[in-house]
Amino acid sequence: MLKKIITSTLLLALTVLCWAQPKELSLEDIYKNGTYAPRGITALRWSDDGKSFYTLQRNEEVGGLDIVLNDIATGNKSVAISATQLIPQGEEKPLIVENYIWSPDKSKLLIYTNSKRVWRLNTKGDYYVLDITTGDITKLGKGLEPSEMMFAKFSPDGEKVAYVYKNNIYVENFHGNHTHRHQLTFDGSDIIINGNFDWVYEEELHQHDGFRWSPDSQQIAYWQFDTEGTGTFYMINNIDSVYSELIPLPYPKAGTPNSAARVGIVDISHNPQTRWFDIPGDPRNNYIARIDFVPGTDELMIQQLNRLQNTNSVYYGNTHTMELNNFFTEKDEAFLDIHDYIHWGKDNKFFTWTSERDGWRHLYKVSKDGSKIEPVTAGEFDVVEVVNVDMKNGYIYYIASPESPLERYLFRTKMNGKCKAERLTPVGEIGHHSYNIAPNSKYAIHTFSNSETPARYELVSLPDHKVIKVMQDNQKVAENYAALQVPAKEFFRVDIGEIVLDGWMIKPSDFDETKQYPVIFYIYGEPWTSTVQNKWGGNNDLWSRYLAQEGYIVMSVDPRGVNTPRGRHWRKCVYGKVGIIPPDDHAKAVQKIIETYSFVDGSRIGIWGWSGGGSSTAHLMFKYPDIYSTGIAVAGVYSQYLYDTIYQERYMGLPSTNPEGYYNGSPINFAANLKGNLMLIHGTGDDNVHYQSMEMLVNELIKQNKIFSMLSYPMRAHGIYERENTTYHLYQSMLKYWLENLPAGGR
Repeated sequence: MLKKIITSTLLLALTVLCWAQPKELSLEDIYKNGTYAPRGITALRWSDDGKSFYTLQRNEEVGGLDIVLNDIATGNKSVAISATQLIPQGEEKPLIVENYIWSPDKSKLLIYTNSKRVWRLNTKGDYYVLDITTGDITKLGKGLEPSEMMFAKFSPDGEKVAYVYKNNIYVENFHGNHTHRHQLTFDGSDIIINGNFDWVYEEELHQHDGFRWSPDSQQIAYWQFDTEGTGTFYMINNIDSVYSELIPLPYPKAGTPNSAARVGIVDISHNPQTRWFDIPGDPRNNYIARIDFVPGTDELMIQQLNRLQNTNSVYYGNTHTMELNNFFTEKDEAFLDIHDYIHWGKDNKFFTWTSERDGWRHLYKVSKDGSKIEPVTAGEFDVVEVVNVDMKNGYIYYIASPESPLERYLFRTKMNGKCKAERLTPVGEIGHHSYNIAPNSKYAIHTFSNSETPARYELVSLPDHKVIKVMQDNQKVAENYAALQVPAKEFFRVDIGEIVLDGWMIKPSDFDETKQYPVIFYIYGEPWTSTVQNKWGGNNDLWSRYLAQEGYIVMSVDPRGVNTPRGRHWRKCVYGKVGIIPPDDHAKAVQKIIETYSFVDGSRIGIWGWSGGGSSTAHLMFKYPDIYSTGIAVAGVYSQYLYDTIYQERYMGLPSTNPEGYYNGSPINFAANLKGNLMLIHGTGDDNVHYQSMEMLVNELIKQNKIFSMLSYPMRAHGIYERENTTYHLYQSMLKYWLENLPAGGR
C-alpha cells in the first residue's frame, strides 16, 4: 500500500512539474497551426434603431451561414435569414455569404459570394438578391461571366441595384422575381475605367467603389479613368505554365504621368448620356480624392488634391446645371491626408472636417458655404479617428490618446466645442481600444488589446461603458500564450538629443543582466505606420518573441515621421527627407541604447523590416555599416523613383524639384558601403513594390563587389503568403539566416 502511495505521489509530482514547465513557442504553432490567432467578430451590422445587431452563425443542418438578429434588451437571438433561404433554385447548397447588404427598407438582401482577388482585395464576385417577402432569390447579371461583378449596391429607394462589370456601370431594376438589366456606360475597356479605380488610387487613396447613387435614386455620379499614357509595368508568371505569362499593370511611378481622372453624372434612363464636370486643372496632375452627395440634395461634394497633395480644393457640383463652386480650400506646407470624417449637421447647415492647422489633428465644423470654420476639439493631442457623430444629441465620439501616443481611448465632446472632452473608456485597461458604435450611440462593440492581451470583444452600453455581454474573449488564445511564460514587452523612451523616441524590447526568457546579448531591431520607419504601439501585435510580435526565445533581445524604435499621434511637426518634419531623417534618428537611438544598457552587445546589432521597413533596413546597413552588422530586408523600395506617384510624391515632392532628396532617400545609391551580412527577400508577383526594386539593388551590389544573400518567392505578392507553405518557409529561412550570421545568446 505504501509503495502505491509513493508511486502515486511521484507521478503527481512529475505531472505538476511537467505542467509547470513553460511551453516553447514554435514556428509551426505561429504560422501553421494558428495556436495564437485570436478570433474576431465578422460581418456585424447594427439595426437602424441601434437596439439590436446582426451576426453570422453557421447553420449545422444545411451548412452555410444564418444571419442572426441579436436583441440587446432581452439577450435573445433569432434567425433573421436562414441559410436554407439562400439556396438558389436548382442548387443543393446555400450560397457562401462573404458579405451582405440590406435594402433601405429591409425588404431585400444583397448577397456577395464566389469572390476573387484583384490586387490586395477580393473585389470581384457574384451577387444575389433575396426578396424577404416572397423568398425568391435572384442572381444578378445573368448571362455575364461569373465572378466579374464589382461593388453592387442598392439605390436609396431600394428598387434598383447598380454594379460595375468589366469597367462599365450597369443597373438592374426589380420586377417581382425578375430583374431588367440596363447598361449606363459603354466605353469601358482595359484603358477606360468607369466606376472603378486604377491601381494607385486604390492603394494610396484607399478607393475601391467608384460610383455614388444620388439621394433621389435617379442619377449616378462616377469616376472615370483614362489610363493611356500611364507607364505599364510587366510582371512575369514563370511557374503556372510551360511558357511565361506577362501580366501588364498600368502603374504610375514617381514623376511619371498619372491616369486622367474625371467625374461624370449619368441619369437612370433608357438613353443614358454622361455629362462631365469641368473641374479646373490638368486631370493627370490633380487627384479627385473623394466625391459624395450632400444629403438630400442634387449637389455633389468633390475633393480635389493637387499633384503635390498640399492643397485640397473642395467643390460643390450641381448635377443638373453642372456648375462648380470652389467654396472651401485646405492647404499645408508639407502634405495633406484625406481623413474621411465628413458628417452633415441638421438641414446641412454645416459639416465636420479634420485639419492640422493648429499643429494637431483636430475636428472642426465648417459652414455650408465654407465661410466659417469653428473648432470642436482642441489641445496638444491628435484626434486619431472619428467613430460616431450623434447629431440628435450633439455629440461627436472619437479615438485619442492625449497622455501617450502608444495607446488609444474613446472620448466624446459636444459638437459646439464649448464643453471639456469626456473620456468614456474606463481608466485601468492600458492599451488599444476601438469601438463600433450603434446608430443611437447607446451601445458599442468594444475591442481591447495590449501587448500581452489578445483582442477581447464585448458589447457595452454608452456613455457608462458597462459591459452587457462578452462577445469573444479569446480565452483559449490567452491561455496558450500565458503557458509560454515569455517575458513581457517592455516599453521605453530614448533621448537622442533633438527628440525623444518611443521603443520596446523583449528579453530572452533566461535573461542574465551580467551578460551581453545580440539585439535584432524591427523597423518600419516611414509615414505609413508605426511599430511601437501597446496593442496585440499578432504573428509579427510572436516572431519577435520567438527570436527572444532563441537568445536575442528584440527591440523596435519609432523614428520621426512614422504615423503616430505626436502632432503635425512629428509627422511632417520628414517632408522631402523620407529615408534621410528617420534612418539617422534610428542610428542615433541605437548608439544611445548601446551606451545606456550594459547588456546590449554593440558588436551584434541586427536590423530587419518589411516594405518601408525593408527600405529602412537597407539604408541603415549601407549608411551606418559600423553599427548594424546583419540585416534582412523584405520587399523594400530601394530607389524612390520606382514607387508610385501618390505615395512617393506626397512625402517627397516631385523628383524634378527634389532630386537631392530622391537621391539621398534611395538606399541603392549607398550600396557600396555595405560591410555586414545582408539578406534580400522579395516576391516576384509583388504588384505594390515591384521585384524590379530588388533586382536593381542586386545589380548594384554585384557591381560594387558586395557579397549578400537573396531569396525570391515566385508569384508571391507584397505580403509573401500565397501558395502552399510560403509563410512558414519564409520565417524558417529568416531564422536560419539570423542564427548563422548573428550568433544568439548572452556572453
